[in-house]
Amino acid sequence: MSSRTAPSSCDTFVVLPGKTKGNHVVFGKNSDRPAGEVQEINYIAAQDHSEGSKVQCTYISIDQVPHTYGVILSKPAWMWGAEMGSNECGVCIGNEAVWTKLNDDETDKKEKLLGMDLVRLGLERSSTADEAVDVITSLLETHGQGGPCSDTDTELLYHNSFLIADPNGAWILETAGNHWAAEHVTDGCRNISNALSIGTKIDKMSDGMKEKAQSEGWWDGTSDFNFAEVYGDSAVSDFRKERGEKLLTSLSEDCSFDQRSMFQVLRNKMSGICMTGGGYCTTGSQVSVLVKPDVGRPSCHWFTGTPDPSCSVFKPFIFTDNVKISPFIQSPIFPDDEDPAKMTPRFSSVVDRSHLLYRRHQAALANGWTNADTLKELESKCVEETEAYLQNFDPSRISEVDDLFKDVVESELKFYK
Repeated sequence: MSSRTAPSSCDTFVVLPGKTKGNHVVFGKNSDRPAGEVQEINYIAAQDHSEGSKVQCTYISIDQVPHTYGVILSKPAWMWGAEMGSNECGVCIGNEAVWTKLNDDETDKKEKLLGMDLVRLGLERSSTADEAVDVITSLLETHGQGGPCSDTDTELLYHNSFLIADPNGAWILETAGNHWAAEHVTDGCRNISNALSIGTKIDKMSDGMKEKAQSEGWWDGTSDFNFAEVYGDSAVSDFRKERGEKLLTSLSEDCSFDQRSMFQVLRNKMSGICMTGGGYCTTGSQVSVLVKPDVGRPSCHWFTGTPDPSCSVFKPFIFTDNVKISPFIQSPIFPDDEDPAKMTPRFSSVVDRSHLLYRRHQAALANGWTNADTLKELESKCVEETEAYLQNFDPSRISEVDDLFKDVVESELKFYK
């Protein structure tokens, strides 16, 4: 067991058809990370890869697959992996730090795959949420998880849980070392925070998980097997998860939950979901409306790329064949990045990875956030216009949104001058 105190941070949410406007799936996540860490938005196009090629993740290199899907990622600038993101097939993944009975400082320090690497790998290699569960668990069992989860705090070590969604539903995937349990979510709403949440409803699990628990004396072998109770760290609070559940239940009560509703959840400070001040804060946020292909309109993904969603603008991204993304929301490229094999964590005291939008946004906050109302109007207008475009979607006009995300980023920048 780890002897360190686990920070309370991060929340991921999903609301499923029956509770949402248009009967779409609505996904949302706040990424709560060490204060001052820069989160960037990256688009990586679909690619084919040669046989025998490798991919360099944050710490280790693994075998590449023949084809990777196009992805949009919100990621800490220093690492290869991502806190959250979506792919061209309509799969979304967000991860949370969890602490379990299998956490051990010495073991967890060994450089393997980070949970954030697993998020990106799951998105790049999966066409459905079901497939993403299999991809992530196979990689976990093959390579393990481990390594410092911060470039400024080498003692930040944790295991991971994931909320994986697509237009048809969602999965909760929770891990303890190389062991894991998964629950299929088919209706209502669900959220995860920093404590294991899967109880006795386990739809998939790793081989030997029950036997491991019994051999350690955590389970008697006869009573109902409750994953969270058996493998969870009882010292970790789940108060934010409980508050998140209440917010989702309340806002989806009239069955019209949409992207604005999820914005509201992620901006809620009373619950602790929107985290500001202290050593950890919400460094980036994502909301996605996932639409089934037969509906005749694409999914839409909204990202802030800046800290504190209550003072940030959600900007829309739609996958197109020639989609553009602004360089002003991507961190500067440093010499080591030219060779991924040399990519190692760089301390923020040495390397400034802040992108232009981050710098101007932080300066605006420091100066009293004088353009807050104007920026909220920008976001509101953008939601209305994007929704009108999607409601009347014409596939022949898809190129009209090639520059959508880029244009909104650059419009936002103008208000900070």
